[in-house]
Amino acid sequence: MSDATVMLAAIEAGEPQAAEQLLVLIYDELRRLAASKLAHEAPGQTLQPTALVHEAWLRLVGDQNPSFKDRKHFFCAAAEAMRHILIDRARRKQTRRHGGEYRRVDFEDIDLAAPSADEQLLAVHEALHKLGLEHPVQAEVVKLRYFGGLTNDEISEILGVSISSVKNYWTFSRAWLLNEIEGE
Repeated sequence: MSDATVMLAAIEAGEPQAAEQLLVLIYDELRRLAASKLAHEAPGQTLQPTALVHEAWLRLVGDQNPSFKDRKHFFCAAAEAMRHILIDRARRKQTRRHGGEYRRVDFEDIDLAAPSADEQLLAVHEALHKLGLEHPVQAEVVKLRYFGGLTNDEISEILGVSISSVKNYWTFSRAWLLNEIEGE
């Protein structure tokens, strides 16, 4: 008899450490079985072979003392447990609650209409110039915070105004700039 068959008999007899010893003994084989099951799944599968092995192991052994005739019977049961896990997972993904009505879109293949960083920077620059003509102090706050990376405390000290004024100027400037940029 092989070591696995001896361990299976020990599990059936109720020996407490037998299940752990069996897992150590056959873990690599179970992982290969899981990897081959997952290889047949659709692309985008997030379940890893290790997680599948662990979940199948819990279903097979769990808190009970399972009864397996031999090594072949155990691996057939393991394959069946993995199959059920994958089926349950696929059914769950198809439910509306888990986004079953939506399809996955890979953004790598799509050209988005979002402006590039350079275009955004130029738009902010132009809007900031207009803000500076109408509200010079608020424009200065934006320059110091957006381009200079300064904190509200530092800006308050440099401009000689209170921190709350800096926060108010920043809030006003962001709204003004957003309105100006989106209006173009």
